[in-house]
Amino acid sequence: MSDLNTLAAHFGILPRYHLLSGEAREITPDTQRAMLAANGVDVSSDATIHETWEALSRSDAERWFPRELIIEARQPCALEFGLGTTWRVVCVETGALIAEGQAGDRIALPGLPAGVFDLIAATPERSETVVIIAAPLRAPSIAERTGSARLWGVTAPLYGLGGDKALGSFQDLADFGAVLGAKGASFLGVNPLHAFGTMAQHVISPYSPSTRLALNTCHIALSAIPGLETSREALKIAVPAVGAKTPLEIDYVAHKAAQDAALEALYVVFGQQAGPEAWADFERFQARVAADPADFAVYEAISEAHGEDWRHWPHKLRGRDPAALAAFAASHADRIGFHQWLQWLAERQLADAQSALTGSGMALGLYLDLAVGARRSGAESWCEADTIAAGVSVGAPPDHLSPGGQNWDLAAFSPHLLKTQKYRAFRKILRAIMRHAGVLRIDHVLGLMRSFWIPDDGSPGGYIAQPFEALTAIIRIEAERAGCVVIGEDLGLVPDGFRDTMRGQNIYGYSVLQYEKDGQGGFRGPQDYDAKILACFGTHDTPTLHGYQCGRDIEWWDRLGWIDQGHADDMKHVRARDVSKLAALSGAQADAPPTFAALSDAVHGALAQSPAALVSVQMDDVLGQVEAQNLPGTIDQHPNWRRAYGVTSNDLERDAHLTRISDIMQAHGRTTDAITTKET
Repeated sequence: MSDLNTLAAHFGILPRYHLLSGEAREITPDTQRAMLAANGVDVSSDATIHETWEALSRSDAERWFPRELIIEARQPCALEFGLGTTWRVVCVETGALIAEGQAGDRIALPGLPAGVFDLIAATPERSETVVIIAAPLRAPSIAERTGSARLWGVTAPLYGLGGDKALGSFQDLADFGAVLGAKGASFLGVNPLHAFGTMAQHVISPYSPSTRLALNTCHIALSAIPGLETSREALKIAVPAVGAKTPLEIDYVAHKAAQDAALEALYVVFGQQAGPEAWADFERFQARVAADPADFAVYEAISEAHGEDWRHWPHKLRGRDPAALAAFAASHADRIGFHQWLQWLAERQLADAQSALTGSGMALGLYLDLAVGARRSGAESWCEADTIAAGVSVGAPPDHLSPGGQNWDLAAFSPHLLKTQKYRAFRKILRAIMRHAGVLRIDHVLGLMRSFWIPDDGSPGGYIAQPFEALTAIIRIEAERAGCVVIGEDLGLVPDGFRDTMRGQNIYGYSVLQYEKDGQGGFRGPQDYDAKILACFGTHDTPTLHGYQCGRDIEWWDRLGWIDQGHADDMKHVRARDVSKLAALSGAQADAPPTFAALSDAVHGALAQSPAALVSVQMDDVLGQVEAQNLPGTIDQHPNWRRAYGVTSNDLERDAHLTRISDIMQAHGRTTDAITTKET
C-alpha cells in the first residue's frame, strides 16, 4: 500500500463507496490529498506525505498508553496499563482535579461523573495524557423522562405561527404550545432555531444557518422584552406588523428590517429603563459568552463592518488574531453588547416558552432540531475554526435524483481536529441546543459515523469516517445533563447494525409512514413498527397528508419539467391506489376515494396504535394544508420556508380537527400517566 493510501486510511478516508444503484466508486488520489489537507495534513509532495506517515508511526510506537478511552460514567474502572506512574484525572471543562493516585500494573480509576477528562500519567522521565470520555450507557428514555412509554405531539415551523404578524415568535411558540398541551400533546417540535446572521439578509432556510451555537433573533417577541414589561418608553415603540407578500408567503426581508429597527430602539430603552433583576441576568449571560474572544456576538459586530462572509475580512480578523480581536472589541463594545443582548433575549424567551409548554401539561415540551451543519461563510466556521475542515463542503454522493451529487455548502468538522480539541465544539453545540429542549432531533444522524466531503479543488467527493463511538458518548453525556430525549433522523440506507446500535443507546429512530412500504405494494401495518422510534406521516421535505392525497407533489414535478405528462399520469394512478391503502390501515374498507377526514382518521389512528414511543403530527395536517414546507431540489421555484399558516393560537384552540386527532391519540393510550418535568 502506498504512503498516500496508508495515510488516508489512518485519517479515516474510505477507499470506496457504493451508489444507490450498487455501483462502486473508488476514491481518487486527488480526493485523498484534498481530504487529508482538510484535516490539516501537509500533502504538498510525495516526500511530505512519506515524512508525515513516518512521524505518525513513530509517535504511535513511542506511546505507552492509548490516546483516548470511553468508559462508563460513575463506575470504577481498572485500566490495563500503568507502569508505576503517578496519575491524576482533571476535568477538561473546569480544570478541577477529580482523582489521583499511584499506579502499579494498572490504574484503578474511581467512578467518574459523566464528562470529558484528562488522565495525566507521569514518571520522572516522561508524561502522557489520555482523554477519558466517561458517559452513561444510554441517553434518557421516554419512559424515564416522562413516566409514560407512548406519547404524541405536534411539529410546526415556527416561522409559520405568526398569524398576521408574518414571522412567528418565541411568544407564539409558547402560546401555541399551551393550546396543544391542553389537548394532550406532550411536545411541540419546530424547525431549527439556529442563527441566520444579522447580515445574511436573504437566507431563509433553517437548515442553512450561520451557526448552531446561537439563536435566530428574528423570532424575538418585541412585546416580551425582560425588564421592559412596564416601561412606557418601550410600549411607545411600535411592534412592526409586516404583511406577507401573499396570504401565505412571508416577506423575510421586510420583517427583518422592521424587527431590527425596533430592537435597536428597544436596546436604548433597556439601557435606560431596565430594572436591576433584568440587568443582573443580562450581565451573567455576558460573562458566560464573553469568555471567548471569538464569540458569535463578536462575529456579528465584525460582519456589520466587513460583510457576513468572514473569508473576505481583513487578514488578522479572518485569522482571529488575539490583538486584532481585542482592538476591535474595544472600539466596537456597544455593537458587541447589542448582539449579546439579542442572544440573551432569544435565550430568555426560549426558556420561557419551554416553561409555558411544560406548565401547560406537556411532558416533554420543546422538541428542537439540530441541522447537519452551518454555512461555510458563517459564524460557526469562524468561531470554531480550529475544528473545521478546510477546503471541503458537506454534501451527498450522486443518486437518481441528483446525478451530479449535492453540495450543501456546509462546513464540516474535521474528525482529526475534533479529537485534538477533545470534541469541544460538538459539546458546545449540543449543550446550547439541549439547554431548553425536552427532545432533540439530530438531522442526518448517519453523519455521526461518516460524512461525504466535496473538495473545493474539483476533485470527486468521498466519505470520511467520524469518531462514532466518541460522538455518541458525548451525546449521551449532554442528554443526561439536560434531561433531554434524543432522536436520530435515520431515514434511507444505513449500514447493517447502525439502527440497533443507536437504539441500544436510547437514541430513538425515525419512521415516515408514506415511505413505510411492505414490499408488496402496500404499507407496513402499525403492529410492525419498532418501539424506539418517532413515527409520523411526513416531514418538512415530503408532501403533506392532503398534498399526498391530491398529488400536489406530482403536480409540482410536472410543472417544473422533472417528469413528462405520461409519467405524471402513471404516478397519480399509483398515488390513488396508495391513498386507498392508507385509508384501509385502520381496518375499514375503502373502495371509493376517501375524504380527507377519513384519510386523516385512518393515518393518525394507525400511527397512534403503533408501538412507537412518539407519534408526531404535522401542523400542516392538523390544518389540512396542501403545500409542503419545502420541495427538495428547488430554491425559488417553490415557496420553500415561506408559508405562513395565517391562524392564531385561539383559532387552533377551536379547531375541530385538532380535537379529533387528540381524541384518536388518547383513545389509543397516548397519554401521560406520570410526568417528571425538567427545570429550564
